[in-house]
Parts: sequence; C-alpha cells; structure tokens
Amino acid sequence: MRIVSIVIALLVTVALYFFVFERDRLTDFAATDSTATGAQTETTAQAESEFATPAQKTMGEAHPVSVVARHSTAQTLTNAVVVRGETEAAREVNVTAETSGRVVNAPLRKGAYVQVGQTLCELDLGTREATLAQAKAGFAQAEVALANARKLAEGGYASETQILTAEAGIESARAAVAIATRDIENVTIKAPFAGLLESDTAELGTFLSSGAACATVIQLDPIKLVGYAPEADVAAIEVGALAGARLISGRDVTGRVTFLSRSADPSTRTFRVEVEIPNPDFTIRDGQTVEMAISAAGLAAHLVPQSALTLDDQGQIGLRIVGADSRAEFAPVTVLRDTLEGIWVAGLADEVDIIVVGQDFVTAGVLVEPHYEDDPAAADADTQMESGQ
Repeated sequence: MRIVSIVIALLVTVALYFFVFERDRLTDFAATDSTATGAQTETTAQAESEFATPAQKTMGEAHPVSVVARHSTAQTLTNAVVVRGETEAAREVNVTAETSGRVVNAPLRKGAYVQVGQTLCELDLGTREATLAQAKAGFAQAEVALANARKLAEGGYASETQILTAEAGIESARAAVAIATRDIENVTIKAPFAGLLESDTAELGTFLSSGAACATVIQLDPIKLVGYAPEADVAAIEVGALAGARLISGRDVTGRVTFLSRSADPSTRTFRVEVEIPNPDFTIRDGQTVEMAISAAGLAAHLVPQSALTLDDQGQIGLRIVGADSRAEFAPVTVLRDTLEGIWVAGLADEVDIIVVGQDFVTAGVLVEPHYEDDPAAADADTQMESGQ
C-alpha cells in the first residue's frame, strides 16, 4: 500500500508542477492545435470547392450566370419510314390450255416481248370443225321440228307437251353449237396482257391436256416494290404517299404507295407495303433487293448544335433552356436526325430560348443572364465561358 501511495503522490506533484510553472507552454500548445484544426478544415473546404463541377459552384451564387442563348422556332421536319424489301412483277400468269390437243406452231423463246392477244400456242383442230358442223345441222333440224309442232298445234293435232319438247330440243342444239365454237376458239392460246415471256412456250408437237401450261408471262411495267413495315411505323404510312427507293445496284427511283395491308403477317408482325414505279425499259428485274424511304407526316422540330445537348442527373438527354424569371430549366428531347448543320430534336415548345454556351455551368433553377447569338455581348460571354471565368 505504501508503494501505491508514493506513486499517487508523485503524479500529483508532477501535475501541480506543470500547472504552476509550465502554464504558458500549455496555453501555447492548445492554441497551436486549434489553429491547425481550423487550417485543416479550411483546406478541405478549398479542395472540395476546387474539385466541384461548374454547375455545383454556381448553386450557391446569388448573382446571375452569363450564358449564350439562341431563340429557336420550331420547323416542320419531313419524316420518313425506311422499309426494306424486293421488287415484284406487277402481274405474273401461267397461261394454261382450256382444251386438249397437240401444239402445231413453233415455240416463242423466253425473254420475248408479247402483245396482248398474241398467239402463244396453237393446238391441232382435229375433228372440232366436223363437230361444229354436226351441231349446226342439229340446230337446223331442231328449228324445223319446232316449226312443225307449232303448225300441228294450231290445227289441234299436237299437244302443248310436244311444243315444249321441240323448244327444249332447239335450246340443246344451240348449246351444242356454242360449245363446239368455243372449243375451236380455245385451240389458240393467247397472251392475256402485254409482257415478257418468263419461259419458252410449249414445244412443237407437245400434247397439252386441259390445264397444262403453255407459257409464263410477266408484266414489269409498271413494277412493284414490296416491303414490310413494322408495327411501330405503319401508322405513319398512307396510300398515295411519295416514296423513294434505292436498288442494290445503287440506282434511285421514285413512286407512290399503292397498297398498305390491313392485316399483319402472323410470323413477323409486319405489314405489306407496295410502291408502284414506271419501268418502261424493263431494267428493273423481278426479285431485286430494294430499300425504300416512304415519306410520313412532318414533325415539329428544332435545329440545335450538337454541343448544346446535355444530360440530367438521371442520364436523360436534353437541353438547358432559359425559363421563367430568367432561370435555367432542363427540357428532355428526342433526337430525330443528325445533319451537318446540327441535330434536329423534338419535344420542345414551338418557341424556346436554348442555352448553347454555358449549359454545363448551370442547373435547373439557377439564375442566368442570357446573351443571344445576334447580340454583340454574346461574343464576350462566349469568351468568358471558354476561359473559365
């Protein structure tokens, strides 16, 4: 216990010594520590200010921030729906025989141009002329039988039933004549429309039965451009709209929409679009790949420099604009088209003041002093922004 008492006494003695004899030194040490803490706090604040973004630096400022603005008025921007597809013949028909017989004319070769009504295949008449003569003779006989029946009926020697039978006989004979005549006409197979032969006509000596193919004829003037529009764009397409197209060969053509399907393809959920264009020289072939741009309803848009675009805290693309009370506002936009003159955007009012220089130095709600591009003071403000003042 004596040792403990001695240790405590020594500690108390040392404490009293420093409190009485070294008081000034302790006071100076405490002041130095406080000054160091304050300097550290000031240094930290200065570092935070140095690394803050330009927009954060202006948040606490009461004076307006100079910016360069542009007064923009919305313009109607022509829109287009891009559709990929292929060329397709306006008409394509497999011309077939309506009666049977052997081909007696020389064939026409594929690629030949035929006029409407031109003979493609000529079949052997066979006994058709004799059949027609027999039908005509039967018709003459039926006419005589009907006349005799009517005379007998006038004298009371023939019944009404006999007259009806004679009339039925003459109608049957008339039908036989018509069938034989039509059968003779069918031995000549003609082109249903003017076009190109896609295949040779039936070879000389070939026997064609009813329904057998004589030739394939396609019409390439005018020619159709067929594409399939997605669901999102089909509402913007109208029948009669102007369409431009580029073939895989690089050739550009123009035409108008002639058909827009009302029913979607069940597998692709797209809608068939047809554009008709003239093709008098047949240089556009059936089945070529094509890319079409169909004009759609125009949109109200603004042309702005690409550098004016910025992002908000959520990463949404937009523009800084001068709002009410000369305070900056963020307006989200939709980019429509990129050109050499700038970017066309939609989503703004018809008339708006867009901040084109200094938009990164302000945030929504910050007081701004706009200098418009046609104002000489705008050049000075632009220079200040670039120099970081």
